[in-house]
Amino acid sequence: MRAVLVIDMQQGMADRIRAGRPTATPDAPGRIAALLAHARGRGMPVIHVLHDDPHADSPFRKGAPGGEPMPCAVPQDTEMVFWKQGSSAFHGTGLDQHLRVQGITELVVSGAVAAFCVTSTVRQASDLGYRVLLPQDALLGFDLPAHDGGQIDAGTIFRVTLSLLGADFATLTTVEALAA
Repeated sequence: MRAVLVIDMQQGMADRIRAGRPTATPDAPGRIAALLAHARGRGMPVIHVLHDDPHADSPFRKGAPGGEPMPCAVPQDTEMVFWKQGSSAFHGTGLDQHLRVQGITELVVSGAVAAFCVTSTVRQASDLGYRVLLPQDALLGFDLPAHDGGQIDAGTIFRVTLSLLGADFATLTTVEALAA
């Protein structure tokens, strides 16, 4: 059985976008909304994983404005919500046990940020034996400071991230292809 997993689509991400942070995927919130509408219309399980950063100065905290879901990904009453403090949606959340009890073997992973929590989750899902589908248009990808100075643009980070994940951990796809 297939489920949609939405990672870290929180107001803190919307704040980054509104502040002008370069993103490789400006249409991702709309594509995530379309993915969720499709999944819900077919009765497919939708699971949300939100970030609860243990650092007091982080906007990504349970109960803080930045920790609230973005409008494109507000959980419905029947949808499971897990809170994580690490990078992977599986780490310390009980997500793996929930998926196994529900008979879910295939995950459509969407959300934020492609090079960080999405990558950690996709790799761990693959290691745990799940088939992972990665709709590249339903992922947020931002720029990043380079370790040796300067900035790596969002498009390059996104391209490398998808190339790595698609090489061995997930099947790359789009929201439109999943809805077909």
